[in-house]
Amino acid sequence: MILTEIGQYLRLHGRASLRDLATASGSTPEAVEAMLATLERKGRVRRLPAGSTCGSPCCQCDPGTLVLYEWTGDS
Repeated sequence: MILTEIGQYLRLHGRASLRDLATASGSTPEAVEAMLATLERKGRVRRLPAGSTCGSPCCQCDPGTLVLYEWTGDS
């Protein structure tokens, strides 16, 4: 998944975990995190604070280990 596809995924879903983005892209979390850093510098995504929830009602994710990113829009 290229940089624009990660942006499109986050635009569509609003927020997503690093693990979900890596799975969707078929990449490693480290590679996706590097791409997300670029989008973060451009002001298009932000990393949510530790302990944030994914927004899903299942409550099966451990918020202490979950790394979430949220789409903030084109800047």
